[in-house]
Amino acid sequence: MVEPNKRLALRGAALSFRGDPFIDGDEASLHYEQDGLILIENGIVTAFGDYQAVKTQLRDHNIKQYSDALILPGFIDTHVHYPQTQMTGAYGKQLIDWLNKYTFVTEQQFANADHATLVSDFFLGECLRAGTTTASVYCTVHPGSVDAFFQAADKRNMRMIAGKVLMDRNAPDALTDTAQSGYDQSEALITRWHGLNRLSYAITPRFAPSSTPQQLEAAGALWKKHPHTHMQTHIAENQHEVDWVKSLYPERHNYLDVYSHYGLVGPRAIFGHALHLEDVEWRQLAQTGSAVSHCPTSNSFLGSGLFDFARAKQADQPIRLGLATDVGAGTTLSMLQTMGAAYKIGQLGHYSLSAAKAFYLATRGAAQALYLEDKVGSISPGMEADLLVLDLKSTPLIDFRMQHCENIEEALFIQMTMGDDRATEAVYIAGELAYSRRTTNRSTYSLAG
Repeated sequence: MVEPNKRLALRGAALSFRGDPFIDGDEASLHYEQDGLILIENGIVTAFGDYQAVKTQLRDHNIKQYSDALILPGFIDTHVHYPQTQMTGAYGKQLIDWLNKYTFVTEQQFANADHATLVSDFFLGECLRAGTTTASVYCTVHPGSVDAFFQAADKRNMRMIAGKVLMDRNAPDALTDTAQSGYDQSEALITRWHGLNRLSYAITPRFAPSSTPQQLEAAGALWKKHPHTHMQTHIAENQHEVDWVKSLYPERHNYLDVYSHYGLVGPRAIFGHALHLEDVEWRQLAQTGSAVSHCPTSNSFLGSGLFDFARAKQADQPIRLGLATDVGAGTTLSMLQTMGAAYKIGQLGHYSLSAAKAFYLATRGAAQALYLEDKVGSISPGMEADLLVLDLKSTPLIDFRMQHCENIEEALFIQMTMGDDRATEAVYIAGELAYSRRTTNRSTYSLAG
């Protein structure tokens, strides 16, 4: 492992983004170096470019060279539920039935601090195994679930966003708070964790049906008081959910208007799913700088619907858009598999999602969605050195397929349609080796008792 405050240099094929391929085009947006050199000092990238051009800046760097690999910004997951890790792949019908049968039962276990600590540790280990270095994470209603998660993330020096779920109705008594207690507990967590090292807090009403107007009003007031925090919630995941919101909030024009009325839209607002929006809602998302998390494996697993890429990235009103696993309705923490699923969702909706666009949504695009584009998501001087080394020949089939690959665009497409966590060769967090496939064994965790 690289010692703190030492200089590190990574040499190998490397790729980042210098623009938005949805707007600027794939070729203009890609920054690809076939023989690249990345210089890192004190956890920050100081140079990135062609090896021959950058090598003159080498001093006492510890040089690590990777072959048959691609160095990328670490993946960013814009919407995931760490407490649901243990129920991934649970058979269910659609959203509401699935919540009642599995999610609410599972989340009650997080009243136990030891359980929350165990699952937090396992979840973050699996994120690293998948090459994910930053995520926007839902905890449970229990403040201890947030403490456990942030403690585990801080121990790894990971840049993470997380928050206590707010629910004061339409959930089991063991998972409900009140408008006042939710406000007070969230504010205490903000004071304790927000801005500590690489941690950020997200005010987290689960979704409009599980919060009363009083709770949404309190959440809006809390966000106004702490405007540098994030706000995350769900919107229009399921058509029955949309109808339910209309019945609960008949005075509001649409689903987004519920959140807007209570001051819960704007920069650093992250809305999961957004499958059944009206055009006026899309326009408001764009105009307010709010972001959407696309969760393809979750949407297909629960039969929720198809994401409208063309509308989300409409040329005159593109929204901030990131990719997300949404575990546990999502079926994998691998962003490669999530990209492959997003491509298939696009195909079903008559939208062809290129590999460049998919990788953008998992790196720089996701960072933009989270308003972290000045810190992570790209490889360039001044950025934090959260990096992923992707093995381009991680399985015999991928190795064979890569022998018939002609360019970087095809290589990216092969990885996102055939790859998974076995492709993660190494992960660097702030310039320090945090995961190596060669030295990390799978751990056994017991969730019983």
